[in-house]
Amino acid sequence: MNAPTQHASPDAPERLEKTHLRLGFVALSDAAPLVAAKLLEFGHAHGLTLELCRQPSWAAVRDKLLSGDLDAAHALYGLVYGVQLGLGGPQTDMSVLMVLNRNGQAITVSNRLAAALDEHGTLPAALRTLGRKPVFAQTFPTGTHAMWLYYWLAAQGVHPLRDIESVVIPPPQMVGALAEERLDGLCVGDPWNAVAEAQGVGQTAAYSSEVWPDHPEKVLACRRDFVSAHPNTARALVQTMLEACRWLDDSGHRVEIARRLAQPGFLGVPEELIASRLRNEAASAVRLPVRFFEGGAVNYPRPSDGVWFMTQYRRWGMIDHIDDCTTIAAAINATALYREAARNMGIPVPAESAPQVLIDGRVWDGNHADAYVDGFTIRA
Repeated sequence: MNAPTQHASPDAPERLEKTHLRLGFVALSDAAPLVAAKLLEFGHAHGLTLELCRQPSWAAVRDKLLSGDLDAAHALYGLVYGVQLGLGGPQTDMSVLMVLNRNGQAITVSNRLAAALDEHGTLPAALRTLGRKPVFAQTFPTGTHAMWLYYWLAAQGVHPLRDIESVVIPPPQMVGALAEERLDGLCVGDPWNAVAEAQGVGQTAAYSSEVWPDHPEKVLACRRDFVSAHPNTARALVQTMLEACRWLDDSGHRVEIARRLAQPGFLGVPEELIASRLRNEAASAVRLPVRFFEGGAVNYPRPSDGVWFMTQYRRWGMIDHIDDCTTIAAAINATALYREAARNMGIPVPAESAPQVLIDGRVWDGNHADAYVDGFTIRA
């Protein structure tokens, strides 16, 4: 890898509260910004040395963030909000520093269910052919994959809390579970959907961009007290990751990062299975490409995106009504720090809200969260 010209940070290294950072990641293609940032040492221009620490599961990411073993991590958007709300672990104040990518996840079903879908045309009819309660896997109870899976099922008339059994499996173990016929379907990030197809044990039934076009996915996350104690370091880290995300916009760089991600220390799967879904030319009307930067349009941590996750937690009975969900999201999403970092990098900040039409035809714009939740017919 040849590092491009880096943009010097206005913060000299001696002003940083901490210069060596341990960053966690899970073996997924959308860990690419962290891997690129380390391999190209983007952090050096901003006074940082990065140490990447691969984690076996999202629960491990959560636990090591909370213990302080990790300074920050590639994390599920919904994991951060779950920890903030005390769901599935001890309540801790968290921060979303930036969005690392949009799109890039999918729902894969077993060959048997795929054949039933082709024959019967609808998901409810196909599931009935199994003769038992279907089992679907996701990666973390409050995470993005659980929410995409539940939303996709409900949009087709399948109640995710009653009609299926939902289990948690770490991403690298998903394909094995499908091959052993322990699952009828799964929702996970690539390359594991591509791996399932390549091994002939499943077929991609839907892409997450069909559920919510250009949805937020992985974020750069840390405990909120880390930002309070290390504000200059946190800003320098965001600037470093913006460098990496910008580098990934180049299609040639995506091929290059796929080759590096394929190494055993990162993902340990064939390069082509990573590259096939990172390349923009594979995109279609429903399969939008994984996006990392696009002039900064990807990376701004909109509080309204965080509110959406809280609407889904309420929809599925994980939380009760919250009067101040907008305030909670504004505290989690470090928009002021992001704006400072983006300004230092000369990167524009997109609009605060971006209305989107989801797979069921409902519009989400960040406003009127209560009415949005109340409008769902399938819910807890």
